[in-house]
Amino acid sequence: MRAALGIVSLLLVLAVVGMLGKNQLAALRSPVPVPPAATPASAPGSVRAQGEQVQEQYRQALDSALQQARPMPEDAK
Repeated sequence: MRAALGIVSLLLVLAVVGMLGKNQLAALRSPVPVPPAATPASAPGSVRAQGEQVQEQYRQALDSALQQARPMPEDAK
């Protein structure tokens, strides 16, 4: 009797774990919506232009960060 109850409990736990695993895998497989492209991909040089634009934005952000004064602690003033 005790062994039968143990086997039934084990099968029940296995079924619950299997259902939870199946739900988790199904959530991972759901398709991710792709945002529409801002510019057509067939435009010549668009990748290069986008790369240069990102580099320029990075340079501007870096320059502005370097120009800002570093806050000093109250003790040093």
